[in-house]
Amino acid sequence: MDRQMVTVLYMIVLFAALYFLMIRPQQQRQKKLQQLIADLKVNDLITTAGGIYGTIVKVKEDTFIIRVADNVRFEILKSSVMQKRTQGEEEEVE
Repeated sequence: MDRQMVTVLYMIVLFAALYFLMIRPQQQRQKKLQQLIADLKVNDLITTAGGIYGTIVKVKEDTFIIRVADNVRFEILKSSVMQKRTQGEEEEVE
C-alpha cells in the first residue's frame, strides 16, 4: 500500500475509536437522562446538578417545583435534574 492509503486508513480507525469510546457512550447517557426526566412525576425524590436534594411537588412544561424543606420550594429547570433517588436515600440525608 502506498503512504496515502495508510494515512487515510489510520484516520478512519482513529475516528471510529473516538466515536465508540467517547461520542456513543455520551449519547447513550444523554438519552438515558432525558428518559429519566420525562418519567419524573410528583413526589419523586431528585438531586439537581447543583447538589440540591428535593421532592417534586409540581410538574410544569420546562420546570419542576421542588420542596427542599418545610415551606421551602424552588423552581428548577428540568435539565438541571441529575438523578432520581429512592426513599431509603431520602432518610439518610435527613
